[in-house]
Amino acid sequence: MKTNQLPDSRLAALGKFLLIGLVLVIPGYFFLYPQIFHCEIIGFSDLEKINSNTYASPGLNAKQRSHIVKVIKKAEARVDSFWLGKQASPKIILCGNQQEYEKYCQSKEGAGCSLGTPWGQSYVVLNGQGLNVDVISHEMSHVELLKRLGWWKTTMDIPQWFNEGTALMLDQRFVSNPDSIARYFDYMDEWLYQTGGGQNILELKDIASVKGFFAGSSKHVMLAYMTSGLEVSFWLSFAGKDGLQQLLSEINNGNDFTKSYFEIEKKARSKNNVKLPANPLRFQDLDKKDE
Repeated sequence: MKTNQLPDSRLAALGKFLLIGLVLVIPGYFFLYPQIFHCEIIGFSDLEKINSNTYASPGLNAKQRSHIVKVIKKAEARVDSFWLGKQASPKIILCGNQQEYEKYCQSKEGAGCSLGTPWGQSYVVLNGQGLNVDVISHEMSHVELLKRLGWWKTTMDIPQWFNEGTALMLDQRFVSNPDSIARYFDYMDEWLYQTGGGQNILELKDIASVKGFFAGSSKHVMLAYMTSGLEVSFWLSFAGKDGLQQLLSEINNGNDFTKSYFEIEKKARSKNNVKLPANPLRFQDLDKKDE
């Protein structure tokens, strides 16, 4: 059987074109995201590798390092429980001062951040205030979603409120109740407080993007978090952890997030007797769809 093959000259030209593309694209990516570049070359920095995937600032003493390694294990246990098996193995960067944190996270605020790349590498960066189970498990939840769906789907198909809302389910800084239904009630209390009794709300569509979620004052961001926690805790009260796994599977198979999200909830509602107060974030037409 004959096969059509490109002439050697065309193959050489194609290879040259791809090489030039890589030469231009990769430096451009690092120029836009310098924190990724610094994370990628962490092995050549003055931070010290204290185990297979953890790097610590020289400013953190042996006692601090020993403590944080134990805390990381506790955070990993939370991730393993919520996600029904931990899959991601991010490199963890422990910063000892604000300058280091800004270098790897490119932020002056927050206790920690998570970073992911299109080629599958992920990082959790922590500052002095982030060396606790809540912050670490929160950031690890983000990279866990990245691991399961990939950078493109997570970035393009997943609304930020869902990404942050799932991370809040492991983060007990705001709501600590482990029971899924009671957690919804607690988030409702927090949401009512932040909105002045429901007077000044954020709609989910307003915080679907990273820009919409984090744009604005600290009050806006806090309300965005509480809105995310309220919605995701409501959904999980019906769908549960198995529903979350089903949602990820359907997205990986090319299904639309919104359609799968509400269909899984609707199916779960028909099979259990969970009764909850109405979710104030739901649009009227979506409420009708779920009935």
